[in-house]
Amino acid sequence: MTQQGVRWTADQVLALAPDAPSRKAGSKLGVAGPWSEAGSTGEGAVWGLCKGSGSKPYQTIVDIADVAGPAYKCSCPSRKFPCKHALGLLLVWAGSDGTVPDGGEPPAWAEEWLAARRKRADGKQSPPATPSAPADPEAARRRAEKRAERITAGTTELEQRLSDLLRGGTASAEQMGYGLWEETAARMVDAQAPGLAARVRELGAVPSSGPGWPVRLLEECALLHLLDQGWLHRDRLPDGLAATVRSRVGLPAQAEGPPVRDHWVVLAQYDTADSRLTTRRIWLYGTESGRTALLLSYGAAGRAPALALPVGLALDAEVTGYAGAGQLRVELGEQFAAPVPTARRPAGVRPEEAVARYGAALRDDPWLESWPVTLAEVIPARSRNARDAQGRQGTQGTQGTHATQGTPSTPDSWQLADPVTGSALPLAPSAASRPGLWRLIALSGGTPLTVFGECGHRGFTPLAAWPQDSGETVSLC
Repeated sequence: MTQQGVRWTADQVLALAPDAPSRKAGSKLGVAGPWSEAGSTGEGAVWGLCKGSGSKPYQTIVDIADVAGPAYKCSCPSRKFPCKHALGLLLVWAGSDGTVPDGGEPPAWAEEWLAARRKRADGKQSPPATPSAPADPEAARRRAEKRAERITAGTTELEQRLSDLLRGGTASAEQMGYGLWEETAARMVDAQAPGLAARVRELGAVPSSGPGWPVRLLEECALLHLLDQGWLHRDRLPDGLAATVRSRVGLPAQAEGPPVRDHWVVLAQYDTADSRLTTRRIWLYGTESGRTALLLSYGAAGRAPALALPVGLALDAEVTGYAGAGQLRVELGEQFAAPVPTARRPAGVRPEEAVARYGAALRDDPWLESWPVTLAEVIPARSRNARDAQGRQGTQGTQGTHATQGTPSTPDSWQLADPVTGSALPLAPSAASRPGLWRLIALSGGTPLTVFGECGHRGFTPLAAWPQDSGETVSLC
């Protein structure tokens, strides 16, 4: 059990899964059948033997009380953390059906791993024997200046490429193909500006993105031009905006300033991946400060990042913010206790206030894709356009033909509506294709609920929700 004597929910366990296949495989093992000699302690250790295809069962143990997040050990050959056996064990433990009893003594193989972890933790708390040599500040300054010169040369070249594109007309972009943009992105990598390289690659994909692409291409060109000019004139910008420009270009940043201790509720956790990197985003909410913060964790392509926090739990910890205007990213510092369940949630706002907050954030960061907001008392509903389209299909069909039912896969068919004011936020196309939308619709059942998500220029992406009569966080990722 956790420190509060409450076991996790199945949703909180599955939120730890590194990917969808692991979530599915772990769910199949979340029953009593494959497990034997399972148990748990009041200190947060859960263990068990899982029957596999071989003659020997897999030895699985999880330390849920680790202040750095759950830790896992399994004798299976999987390289995923947690593996399907660890997820299955936690699901059985969460079920509270007696399969994983409390108050037991760990077997020798489990105790050996736990003892080794305690020893390593004690070693980390000890001060280093010899202090590390201080870095050479003069050498660091010269490296920074040299990199800035390369980035300046890269942005100047990129400005010329954008000028050539617009001079020739946007119609020519469709004939250029992706190769030209990939070459330009490679030049930005050579200039040590990975942020510019990423935006250039996105620019190359716009001409093949469907109807309306010329408008989107102009919008992206304008944002890229704005970033170029921001870098070239960064000495004239306010400190916060200059820090944002440096971050957007791709310069590394460090957390700075005094740490903020709070009870941070884990609102949502989800991964995005490309050919180079897997990025995990974890949204936190401080119950005392009222602050929303973002943790980022990275893993190699195809590998889940190391940091994983169960959605709906709260951790007593310190975080330190990164420099930049309107910057929400933080670095997780000292944690004073293991994550525990909580009924706290952020206060919600109306849809019009959510849009206003995103607009205000754009003043500090014009390249911002979205802003975290919590909507209060909204109902998932079909949009008017979708209802009209359904009505036309019904009236145009022959006798006996039924109107096609709208599905969440239709990008503009769903919105979150305020039944009091009548205002609504359309869901982003990416959100409309996720299974989490069906869960949100079922959770609401036509009644208002509280929804946390990201509000941006593409619409609203719901990430978590709370029914009116329950404090339990329901993950929608």
